[in-house]
Amino acid sequence: MTLHPFDEAVALTPTADGGFQGKTAPAYANMVGPFGGVTAATLLRAVESHPERLGDPLSLTVNFAGPVADGDFTISARPVRTNRTTQHWVIELTQGEAVTTTATAVFGIRRDTWGDGEAVMPVVPAPDEVAVSGFPDFIAWARNYELRFIEGALPEKEAEHPSSTTTLWVRDAPARPLDFASLTSLSDIFYPRVFLRRGRYMAAGTVSLTVYFHADAAELAAHGTDHLLGSARTARFSRGYFDQSGTLWTPTGTLLATTHQIVYFKD
Repeated sequence: MTLHPFDEAVALTPTADGGFQGKTAPAYANMVGPFGGVTAATLLRAVESHPERLGDPLSLTVNFAGPVADGDFTISARPVRTNRTTQHWVIELTQGEAVTTTATAVFGIRRDTWGDGEAVMPVVPAPDEVAVSGFPDFIAWARNYELRFIEGALPEKEAEHPSSTTTLWVRDAPARPLDFASLTSLSDIFYPRVFLRRGRYMAAGTVSLTVYFHADAAELAAHGTDHLLGSARTARFSRGYFDQSGTLWTPTGTLLATTHQIVYFKD
């Protein structure tokens, strides 16, 4: 049986000391190192695969402390506290003696309660009404996603843009049933907002990424391989850093995840 490229990229092997061994995937390479979304997904997968894991992910924060080199890496994941319905984790990715990535995660058991949604999905055309486009060929990881930009595609010519907002339909390519790991990776699908505002490529990279999960495993399974609507924008660019906030919706308007980043850039 042939694995989906994403499943190959996040595959982990348990080690004798309770950790996990993995390897970067060339198919998910970025301009420098691997795509941050797939690194975050791999860290989440380590907790999902841990024998002590309780429930489903509620939140994940990943701090990109240094570049991840191509090749093997080791992940350690340990629960620092387990309560009746929540569990808190500390995770590290190392290569040799160097820690390249740290993370914290909260997993939990969801209960049936009252609920409501105040955020409203943007009004957009259906996926089949939007043309497929993409990123330049040298950005390998983007070839693993079907991208249909409604607004805010990568600039094709150097010209400043008044808005940092990107909205697009997206799903894995080839199509793959949605789960927490792929939702984590999709939460980082938005290229740096400074590219759009300044109208050109610049040195930029995520320093810290947080994903909040608003759905349980059953909701993700019911979504199947359909598109997600993603939208992201920045509140402020200042002194070499900017924030980047995003949302991921089902076509029927259910909010599955929100994501927040702090991003470094060099002008």
